[in-house]
Amino acid sequence: MTREGARSENATDAGILVVTGTGTGVGKTVVTAAVAALACARGDRVAVLKPAQTGVGAGEPGDLADIARLVPSVTSRELARYPDPLAPATAARRAGTPPVTPAAAAEAARELAADHDLVLVEGAGGLLVRLTDEGGTLADVAALLGAPVLVVATAGLGTLNHTALTVEALRSRTLTCAGVVVGAWPAEPDLATRCNRTDLPAITGVPLIGVLPDGMGALLPEEFADAARRGLASALGGEWQTAVP
Repeated sequence: MTREGARSENATDAGILVVTGTGTGVGKTVVTAAVAALACARGDRVAVLKPAQTGVGAGEPGDLADIARLVPSVTSRELARYPDPLAPATAARRAGTPPVTPAAAAEAARELAADHDLVLVEGAGGLLVRLTDEGGTLADVAALLGAPVLVVATAGLGTLNHTALTVEALRSRTLTCAGVVVGAWPAEPDLATRCNRTDLPAITGVPLIGVLPDGMGALLPEEFADAARRGLASALGGEWQTAVP
C-alpha cells in the first residue's frame, strides 16, 4: 500500500480516468492515446474527452485529431477551443467566449461513460491550470467524477520536483493518483534522466507505471499500439516492467 492507499490493479477499472501533466508539452496526448490503444485492443469501447483545447483555431487539427490518427477506433469529444496558446480561462476571456466549467466537463464525461467502457479526460497544461476565472481546474473535474488521475511527467532534470508537487496537490484534495508515466523517454538518456526513473516513485510515493519513447506519436496505429504495450505497465494494460536495466 502506498501513501495514496489501496488502488485497483488496473488503473482503468474505474471507467473514467483523468490524465494530467506536470506542465505543458510533457506528452499527455501521446500517453492518453497509448492508454486508449491498449483498451481498444482488449475490446473496450473508449472515448477521449478534451474539455478545452487551446492554441488551435477553428478547423485546425488539435490533440483529438492526433489521438484519432493513432487510435482510429476511439470516440472523441471536444467541448471548446480557443486560438490563443494560453491557459483555458485566459484564452476563453481573450476570445470573448464562455469557459468550460468543471461541472460541464464532468457532465460530458458522464454522458460518454454511459455507452463507453472507458472515458479518458485529457486536461490542458497542468493539474491546477485554470479552466475558469473563478478558479475551476482539472482537479475539480476529477473530484466531481470521483475519478483517479494519471500524471504524465517529463524524463529529465527538474521532473522530481514538478511531479512531487502535482502528486501532493492531488493528495491534499484527497484525489487518487493512478500513477506516473514518463511521456517521452529519450533515445540516449543522461545521468539525471536515468536516475529519475528510480527516484520518481521514491519521491512521489506513487508507482511509475510507464515510460514511453520519445517520438512515439509519429508511428502508424499498429506500431503505436505495440509501442504502447511495451511502454505501459500492467496497471494500464501493458507489459512494461519497472526494473531498471
